[in-house]
Amino acid sequence: MAGRATTALAAAAALALALAGCGGGTKDEAGGGATGGSTAPTVRLPRLNGQKLQVTAVWTGPERENFVKVLDEFEKRTGAKVDFVPSGDDMAGFIGSKVAGGGPPDIAMLQQVGVLNEFAQKGWLKPLGAAARAQLAKNYTKGWQDLGAHKGTPYGVYFKASNKSLVWYNAKAFENAGVAEPKDWKGFLKTAQTLAESGVEPVSVGGSDGWTLTDWFENVYLSQAGPEKYDRLARHEIKWTDPSVEQALTTLGQLFGRKDLLAGGNSGALATDFPTSVTQTFSGGDAPKAAMVSSADFAAANITQTKSKVGTDAKVFAFPAVGAKSPVVTGGDVAVALKDSKASQALLTFLASTDAAKIWAQAGGFISPNKELDQAAYANSVMRKIAKALVAAGDDFRFDMSDQAPASFGGKPGQGEWKDLQDFLKSPKDIAGTQAQLEKDAAKSFGR
Repeated sequence: MAGRATTALAAAAALALALAGCGGGTKDEAGGGATGGSTAPTVRLPRLNGQKLQVTAVWTGPERENFVKVLDEFEKRTGAKVDFVPSGDDMAGFIGSKVAGGGPPDIAMLQQVGVLNEFAQKGWLKPLGAAARAQLAKNYTKGWQDLGAHKGTPYGVYFKASNKSLVWYNAKAFENAGVAEPKDWKGFLKTAQTLAESGVEPVSVGGSDGWTLTDWFENVYLSQAGPEKYDRLARHEIKWTDPSVEQALTTLGQLFGRKDLLAGGNSGALATDFPTSVTQTFSGGDAPKAAMVSSADFAAANITQTKSKVGTDAKVFAFPAVGAKSPVVTGGDVAVALKDSKASQALLTFLASTDAAKIWAQAGGFISPNKELDQAAYANSVMRKIAKALVAAGDDFRFDMSDQAPASFGGKPGQGEWKDLQDFLKSPKDIAGTQAQLEKDAAKSFGR
C-alpha cells in the first residue's frame, strides 16, 4: 500500500506538470474528425444484419451526441441497429426496473464500480467474450481491467474515463483580476477572494447534482488524508465520524461557508445543475456569472456549448494541493452486457478498441484509459495533455470514492452521500451533524 501511495502522489505531480502547459501509437479508424492517425480498422467485427441492440447511459446533450457517433460507426461496420435510451441519473434504479419487467437493455454504461459489483452478484451481467477480452488485454492496464471485473471474472470495458481533479477557469476573468493559477488550497481561497473583489463571483458549484459535491470532498480528502485512508474510507473500513473526515469537511467549509465566494451564494449553488455550473462560467463575455468551476475533463463538452474556446478562453489547472500533493481522482463509464448475444459481445469488443475511442476523442469532451489510442486523435492540446497524464499514471490513480460504494449510498439522487453533502452545502457549519448522517447512511448501505 505504501508503495502505491507514493507512486499515486508522484502521478499527481506529473499531472500538475502536464497541465502547466495547457494553454492551448497505433493504427486507428477514422471517426469524422480532422486530427491525425491511420484510417485502417484495428478490430474485426462480425456482420450483424437485422440484429437490434438497446444501449443505455446517463449521457445527455453533447455527450449523448458524441456517443451516438460511436454507435453510428458500429452500425455502419456491422449492419446492426442500435437504439440509445437515456437512463437518467439513477442508473441502478433504471436497470433494476427493466430487469424486474423482463426487458433489460442489451448494454449499459455504468458509472459506479459498486453498481457493477452489485449487478454481477445478482447474476444480471454477462461475462466478456473472447474477442472483447483480447481487446481489453491489448489496450488496457491491469488496474482498469480489474475495475471491470468481479471476483476475477471480466464483465466490463471502461470506454470513457474522467480526470476529476481539475479546475476550469475563465481566462479573461483571471486576467482582469490580475490573478494566476493557484497551486495549493490557501492560494485557491486567496485567488477566489481577489476575484470576488474584482466583481466576479469566484466559484461555480453545481450543487443540485449531488455527485458534484462528492467530487469536491474526494479531492480534498485524498490530498489531505492520503491514499491509504482514502482506500479505507472507500471500503468503509473507517467510519465517516473519523477525524480525517472532520478535517476534510472543515477544509471544504472554508469555501462552502463563504457565500461571497460561491456563484449565487449557497442557495444559488444548490439550485444549479452541473451543465449550468460550467456554461455560466464561460458565458457573458466580460461579466460571467463565475470565474472558475471544479469539474472533470468532460466539462469541455459543455464549454463547447458556449462561445468560449478550450485552451484560450477556457483554461484548466490541477485541483489545488490541500496536503503535500494535488490529488488524482478518476471516474469512468464501464460498458457491460445484460444480454448475451453476438451483437452485444461485438459492441463490447468495439468499445474496447482504439477505433471506437478515436471517434469520441476527435469530437471532444472525452478521454480514454485505452493506452494504445494515438494521442493525436484528441481534439485539442488541453484534452491531449489531460489524457496523456492519465495514461502515464498507469495503475497509480484513485477511482471516485462514491462510485465504489453501494448505489444506495454513493450513487442515487436525493439520498445517501449525495443528499448529505447537499445538506452540508446548505449548512456548512454543521460538520458533526454531517459526519453523523454520512456514517448512518454508509453503515446501512454497507451492512455494517
